[in-house]
Amino acid sequence: MIGMGKSISHTSASMTYGLREEKKPEIIHSQYLAGETPKEITEEFKIIQQQNELCKKNTLSFVLSPTIKDGKKMENKELREITERFLKQMKLQENQAIAFVHRNRQHVHIHLYTNRINFQGQAYKDNFIGKRSQLAAERVAKEMGLTTVRDVQQQKMEQARDARIILKRIHEKVISEVRPRDFDQYIKAMEGHPVKVIPSINKQNQLQGFRFEFAGQNLKGSEVHRSMSMNKIAERIGFNQNAIEKARTEKAMHLLGKTVSVTPNLATKIAAKVIKQTIKRTIGKGVGIEI
Repeated sequence: MIGMGKSISHTSASMTYGLREEKKPEIIHSQYLAGETPKEITEEFKIIQQQNELCKKNTLSFVLSPTIKDGKKMENKELREITERFLKQMKLQENQAIAFVHRNRQHVHIHLYTNRINFQGQAYKDNFIGKRSQLAAERVAKEMGLTTVRDVQQQKMEQARDARIILKRIHEKVISEVRPRDFDQYIKAMEGHPVKVIPSINKQNQLQGFRFEFAGQNLKGSEVHRSMSMNKIAERIGFNQNAIEKARTEKAMHLLGKTVSVTPNLATKIAAKVIKQTIKRTIGKGVGIEI
C-alpha cells in the first residue's frame, strides 16, 4: 500500500473534484462532521480554521492506495479500517476528517481530507508530511497483512534479476548459434525468443545503445550485463565489409531500414574488424611473418 500526503489551501475545489459523480465516490469514514457535500464539509472545516488565521494551507489531503490485488478483495469495511488506523498512526484521530473511496478504475484508492487545525486552534505540524504518510501507510499495511511498498519493490527487484539472467542466456545463445552479421540480424534473432531489442537513437540521429524488453522488464543492455552494452555486442558481431567500411568512413550504418550515425567509439570498434579479418585471411593463406 502507498500513502501520499500534503497540505492544501483549496479545500472545497479539491473535494469537489474528488466527489464528482463520474468517479463514483463512496464515503467510508467521517469524524466530527455533519455534512457530506464539499460545500458543507468546507464550511464546517472553516469554523475551526478561523481559530488559526495564520495557517493558510489548513487542510491535509491524503491518498491511500492498496495494491491492485489487495484492493480488488476489499470491501468498504476494510477500507474504513485502513482509514481509521492511518489517522491513528498520524495522530489525527481527534481532528475533523472525511474519507471516500474511488472504485471507477482498476486501482481502488482512498481520498482522505483532514482539518489541519484541531479544536484547540493548533495547526498540525506538516514537516515531511509526504514521508510520514508513506511510513504510516506501511505500518497500517503490516498490521492488516497487506502488501507494503517494500514488498512491491522486493518483488520487482527479484523479477528484474530473473529477467536479467534469462536475457543474458538468450543473448549468448543468439551470438553463438545464429552468429549475426549485423545489428538487424541480431535484433531479429532476439525477437524469436521473444525479446524486443529497442535501439536508442538521440535527436541527432545517433545510435546510443539498446534497450531490451522481456517478461515485463525494460532494461538497458548494460543493466542486463556489461557484455550486453552496444559496443560489446558490436565486438561479437561479424559485420560484412560494406558495413565496416561505412562505419569507418561515414561514421554511419544501416539499421532497421534507416541510416543512423554511430558514435566514434562504436565506429572504431567496428573498423577494428578490418584488421582482424585481414589477419585471419593472411593466416588462412599460410603467409608467414618474418621477424
